[in-house]
Amino acid sequence: MRTEIKRFQELDIQQLYDVLQLRSEVFVVEQDCVYQDIDYKDQLALHIIGYKNNKIVAYTRVFKQGDYFKEASIGRVVVRKSERQYGYGLEIMEASIETIFKNFGTTLIHISAQKYLTKFYTSLGFKVVGEEYLEDGIPHVGMIKE
Repeated sequence: MRTEIKRFQELDIQQLYDVLQLRSEVFVVEQDCVYQDIDYKDQLALHIIGYKNNKIVAYTRVFKQGDYFKEASIGRVVVRKSERQYGYGLEIMEASIETIFKNFGTTLIHISAQKYLTKFYTSLGFKVVGEEYLEDGIPHVGMIKE
């Protein structure tokens, strides 16, 4: 997988459309969750886009400290369903963690993780903080990586 890192203003129309399509495909349709994905936070984020054969297969957005949580953060972690067996989730998360360190100078990262993915994020060094909560009807937990 090849990754690109772009600010919102650097995304061309097709890239933005493809990112929003993937997020909708997984978070709205696959997970059967009606929620407002377009939240005016994309303009603050760095967008980490994973490509395979010039098609977006994985994506995250990362925020500097204070733009989403008090700590730097990673969100909208998504891998196309047909591509999940290739380890792209791990690759896109590693690229996101590296991007935060290089761009924001910190290794302290806060995420809001879907509870069923706790083991995956733990393998990347995240630890659960606080109690389970519902976000858009899906069980989540806060996690921190120091």
